[in-house]
Amino acid sequence: MSKHILRLYIAGATERSSQALRAVTQMCEEQLKGNYELEVIDVYQQPELARRHQIVATPTLVKELPIPVRRLIGNLSNFTRLLGGQDLLAAGKAAL
Repeated sequence: MSKHILRLYIAGATERSSQALRAVTQMCEEQLKGNYELEVIDVYQQPELARRHQIVATPTLVKELPIPVRRLIGNLSNFTRLLGGQDLLAAGKAAL
């Protein structure tokens, strides 16, 4: 199974950003069992990355690899939506 490359775009040290980070980290640990790289990008600290990657809302989770690239925007606290939106449910089950 190839390693998953994920980017989480957040906006500052807000409760919403913290919730998104907790949800994504939990999903990755439970489903991908360490077979991932998660980069957290604060759009306030790195606005040029947000522009370059066309991030218009936060939180946004981008699955870069394996392809196809997928984006999930908004509430990342719904675990089932998060798994399905990132095509990780099948990947997680394959790793078991």
